[in-house]
Order: sequence, then C-alpha cells, then structure tokens
Amino acid sequence: MLPVFDNAYVHDRQFVVEKSWFTKEHSFEEKNHLFQKLAKEYSVQAIDQCLQNHDFLTDAIPYEAIDMIIFVSSSGISAPSMDVHIINERAFRKDVKRLPLWGLGCAGGAMGLSTAYDWISANPDKTALVVCCELCSLTFQKGDVKKSNIVGTAIFGDGISSALVVGEKSRYLTYRKVASPKIVSTSSLLKPKSIDVMGWDVRNSGLEVVFSKSIPSLVQSFWKEHIESFLREQHLSESDIFSYIAHPGGKKVLEAMENVLQTTNNKLKHSYKVLSEHGNMSSSTVLYVLEEWMKEKVGNNNRSILSALGPGFSSELLLLEWDE
Repeated sequence: MLPVFDNAYVHDRQFVVEKSWFTKEHSFEEKNHLFQKLAKEYSVQAIDQCLQNHDFLTDAIPYEAIDMIIFVSSSGISAPSMDVHIINERAFRKDVKRLPLWGLGCAGGAMGLSTAYDWISANPDKTALVVCCELCSLTFQKGDVKKSNIVGTAIFGDGISSALVVGEKSRYLTYRKVASPKIVSTSSLLKPKSIDVMGWDVRNSGLEVVFSKSIPSLVQSFWKEHIESFLREQHLSESDIFSYIAHPGGKKVLEAMENVLQTTNNKLKHSYKVLSEHGNMSSSTVLYVLEEWMKEKVGNNNRSILSALGPGFSSELLLLEWDE
C-alpha cells in the first residue's frame, strides 16, 4: 500500500500536532479535547485574517458587522458548538445568528457558502461568516491498516479557512478592493442508498474514515449528471466557464472531472495546486482553492463553478460571477 503515498499528488501538508503524536495511541476523549482547544485557536486566526485581509479589503471588517456565523466541521464534536467558543474570543455581537453544520465532510465548505447565500438573499443588508475547521490529523487511527485508512492517511491534512459573504444591500460591499465572486445560483444533489461511499465509522478509538474506491467512477456518472443538468438550467455550456473551483478530493477525482468536462487542467489548476501543497483538508479545501482564484484578480463578468462532493453521497454546485 505504500505506493499510495507516492501517487497521491500530495507533496506538502500541515498538521496541528507534531509528528511524534502519530506514533502513540490516543483515546477518542483525548483527541476530541485537543480538537476543541485547537479548533478554537485556529478558527479565530482564520477569522482575523479574513476580516483584515488587505489583499481583498480596503478596510478591516469589524466583528460587530457579522450578522451570522456558519461553523462547518466533521473532524471533532463540541456542545456548546464551536461557534460559541469562537464568539467568546472576539467582540461579536450577542445577537449574532449561529448555525453549526456537522457531518458534511468534503462538501461542507460549498454547503456553508450555499447556506450563507440563501440567508443573505433573504436578508440582503446582512453579512454571513463561513468558518470551516478540519483537523483531520486528530482522527488518525494508528492500528487501522484497512485500505480506506491508508488512502485517507496519504491525502488528508489539516486546514482552517473563513469566507465573508455579503448581501447586495450591505454597506460592507463597498469594502471590496478587487473583483470578487458573486454567488448567482446553487444546486444540491443526493445519490440515494450511497451512505457507504464516504463518511465516518464511530469507534471507541475515534472517527474511522470510510473512503470508497468508487468515488472517481461516481464522478463519471453521478457528478456528470449533476454538472450537465446544472449548466443546462443556467443556459450555459462548458466554454462559458472561466474556471472550476473544485474541491480536490484526490488526483483521480480531479482527473475524472477533467474527463467529464472535456476541458484542460488549466481551468482546475488551483485545485491541483492546493492538493499538492496542502492535501485534502475536507470542508476547508474549497475555500483554499477559492482564495487562489481570487488572488489572480479574475476579470469582470467571468463565470466560475464551485464544486464539492461529500458523504451521502452528495454533490454541491455554485455558479459564481466575478463582479467589481
């Protein structure tokens, strides 16, 4: 199974624990306590960087400006939910709306953005903060030599990311420094009776990954159906799409997407880049890819599709238009 690491297309990853941590056994209790501590610490850092990002903002967004916090994670549990811990660390308003989303796996980042879009569409003068925190290293199962765990160990990394979604009538829309992606439409699709494709098995030792080898073939069938119907509904063709902000589930998943779209990997280049430099960070990954495209200063009126696959088996698509 060791060639799995050579073929994963993952050259660098970051973990919240030292390498020596992986050589010892850890209980679910110990792992989850560590998740709660580090998820709060790194989520607050991600929020700070998001709201004070000089590359994209003319001025910092105050914490008091946030009307809703959507916290997305599948790699640890907390009650009260982690958004409460985060709010206690910064000067957010006491009446801020909260929505924790758990169990969405790799699709969580896209679903968090879709949920934020639905909310600001109903409240166009409001803002929503999407925070994705995945500490996949803390789910490592030292004694598990099943293929799914070996594959997961080869590709998954830790990642925390945050995105600000602003309504069309919000005064903070004027804080944009460069063209930014505007969510135009979203679509979700669930494949019935496919719960064995991706997810967790909960064991006494923690969360044990379920990761089926059928995922690339499902891209060729299930995801193909979804992306083609989505393009038809939007009266678009593949040539109308400037880029694909695709969650890189793995190298084979990205190659399958290329084959479905009959496109060059240039439109998926940042998905490959993030996979190579960070690995698969579950829900956080698609926001890393989105940031790379935003740093390119994409021209006005170009269109992108943001895509992610997750447990269920499910697919989430968002149509974005770049707008100054």
